[in-house]
Amino acid sequence: MDQFTFDIKIVADGKPLVDIRDFSLQRNRVTILLGESGIGKSLSSRGIYGFLDRSELTVTVNGLAYEDYLHTDQVRGIRRDGFFVFQEPSSHLNPLMTLADQIGEGSFSGVPGMPEVLRTLWEGTSGEDLDSILSIYPKPYRPSGGEKQRILLAMALEKIDMLPDSPTPEALFVFDEPSGSLDNQYRDLFLSLLLDRYRKRPFTVLLITHDYSMISRISGWHRDIMDKVQFRELTRGECGLAFHDFQPGTYTAWVDDLRRSAESRRAPHGQEPLLTIEPRLEVFGRTLVITKDPGGKIPERLAVPPGRMVFVKAPSGTGKTTLVKRVMGLIQEGAFEATLKGMPLTGETPRRFWQEQVWGKRMTMVFQHADEALNMHSTMRKTLLGLPLRVPLTSKGLSRLIGDLFEGSEAGVLLDKNIRLLSGGQKQRLNLLRGLALDTDVLILDEPLNGLDFESATKVISMLLRKMEAGMGLLVISHNEEIFDALAGADQTYYLHAV
Repeated sequence: MDQFTFDIKIVADGKPLVDIRDFSLQRNRVTILLGESGIGKSLSSRGIYGFLDRSELTVTVNGLAYEDYLHTDQVRGIRRDGFFVFQEPSSHLNPLMTLADQIGEGSFSGVPGMPEVLRTLWEGTSGEDLDSILSIYPKPYRPSGGEKQRILLAMALEKIDMLPDSPTPEALFVFDEPSGSLDNQYRDLFLSLLLDRYRKRPFTVLLITHDYSMISRISGWHRDIMDKVQFRELTRGECGLAFHDFQPGTYTAWVDDLRRSAESRRAPHGQEPLLTIEPRLEVFGRTLVITKDPGGKIPERLAVPPGRMVFVKAPSGTGKTTLVKRVMGLIQEGAFEATLKGMPLTGETPRRFWQEQVWGKRMTMVFQHADEALNMHSTMRKTLLGLPLRVPLTSKGLSRLIGDLFEGSEAGVLLDKNIRLLSGGQKQRLNLLRGLALDTDVLILDEPLNGLDFESATKVISMLLRKMEAGMGLLVISHNEEIFDALAGADQTYYLHAV
């Protein structure tokens, strides 16, 4: 057969979590699977691989009870000949063994090529520093998320190198959000390493991602194998979940339109900024420096003009989220100077001032993780009606607000549902609505497109453009650099450095 085909049903406490018919992957092709967070992409792929907890879930695959499916030749072959890179690398790493011991055990025992793969994924790192990382016993905070992810990617690439010239038909390599903790530099490096191996010897790949900019990278830099790459999106339908082909041009044309639109919006000279941040600040004993040049040579005050978007870029772990939480007064430690609508804000500004004058009044923040901002025991209705708005929401106003990011039928089902039961993408849309509804002078957005499908992302960007047209200033940090590069433009892009 020329494809893997699965019918998957996953139920927890009598509630269906996943119901997918015809989960199809063409053999010896690369499938890029897109879709909203929490819709079932990861759960389904883990089910195929046999990684689900049978004590908590009722699972059937291709009509077989999960216990029976796990004993089929197919799932044995998938696990023997392929590899699964988890979205959360800690799920795969043993805290009782050093990283060096883990990459040298089992099927990797005695493999001479692993150090070479690791060195490639740690380009610019000395052999001594890499050895230091490999001597670590994994902990939640060490090594970093990006380092753990690169360890797993190196193991997957080495397993690919071990394939015979004619891979077995069951060899399936799953990469679940492989670039979630990686900078674009390492994401692009990983893609090149993976696709170079594919060119030499085709094998079956399922790559799950929220990073739509991978489309541009693959179609632009790996055009020669585009006929072997299939972009698909998982969506909710009347009869459960369904796969649809996603045309790369839909995304690239949208980004081009954003870029052209942004070029027509330039802040008039002489406008007073809504927010300024002095270029040096100290947080938790670290010094962070803001510049306009990527090399970090000349510190420069960050300014957010009315009606414009400012984009802050830095490698993962530099302190972007720390910066914006400091600007919001959520972290109150270390030297810091800013001005918000003429009001000075410093490391000495009392918390009460932030509460009375800043939060939800002049400045608001949309958090990267919706769980950090939302009351999991509340509902969508209570969350939005409870906002401290100048003019309270009416029933019609609530319907209009929800309709910006939720379809009518979906909103009707979710309005009074406990937030903890929503999917990741649904929580993120509510998180964004909450921040946008407050309508402050400045809105800070930390990974605003996190976990969203393409349709939701386009709606969010449209809402942000409307806010900018009304004079709101936006300060954004995001891994979706292609989208926000287009929106902000080079003149409104800053770089953060830890010194």
